[in-house]
Amino acid sequence: MLRVLAVDDEVHALSELAYLLRRDDRVEEVLTASDGVAALQDMVAMIGAGERLDCVFLDIRMPGLDGLDLARLIGAFPSPPRLVFVTAHDDRAVQAFELEAVDYLLKPLRPDRVAEAVRRVESATYGAQAAEAPMDDVIPVELSGRTSFVPQHAVAYAEASGDYVRLHTAEGTHLVRMSLAALERRWAASGFIRVHRSTLVSARHVTEMRFDDGRMVLRVGATTLPVSRRHARRVRDQLVRQFRPAPPSLPPAAGPEDGPGRP
Repeated sequence: MLRVLAVDDEVHALSELAYLLRRDDRVEEVLTASDGVAALQDMVAMIGAGERLDCVFLDIRMPGLDGLDLARLIGAFPSPPRLVFVTAHDDRAVQAFELEAVDYLLKPLRPDRVAEAVRRVESATYGAQAAEAPMDDVIPVELSGRTSFVPQHAVAYAEASGDYVRLHTAEGTHLVRMSLAALERRWAASGFIRVHRSTLVSARHVTEMRFDDGRMVLRVGATTLPVSRRHARRVRDQLVRQFRPAPPSLPPAAGPEDGPGRP
């Protein structure tokens, strides 16, 4: 699911855009900013905190730092979010797509066009992640002067531990000096899901999902892990989507040679 930032200096327009985005089941969270400077500050803070941002829905004509200038600054980020421009004017479309915008929405906004923009963002985001995902990553772990290499597929879940992350495998645990947010970005395309602010789980190791006293919990090996209310909906949707069985294939249509009179 997508985490997006909506930016517009007009209060009514920003409210309408945020409403249309929040009603879309593919959008997990909608953040808002009322001008380009505030949006830039918010994004810098998110990067510093290791938070994910998938897309910015950006008004073009704003006082001070306008949408196109902000988009150029965003393009210099290490992992820039996707861009969707939102404007009442159609004379900036060429410039918008030169900045690799995913879509260009004209005001007044139509719900179907906003939904199409979300579809394009989702396709661009997860399609790219799947294409760039490594077959299997390896984390080097230093212990008593020795270096061990922990393969990604062996990690069932990871927990934040101060400035470190503790990797849990069937053979034991390993402490690595990195943030959980950095590990999430590194392994998100390989099926690792944030289930709590301090826990990242490998979907392939989840054997059970249930609710205890209204709270979601996951079974990973012999361990039961709680899922925070904030992450519950996304975790459920991602697990259901990942493990939904493929529809049965239809038998080939019978040709003339397959008729009942043929041996």
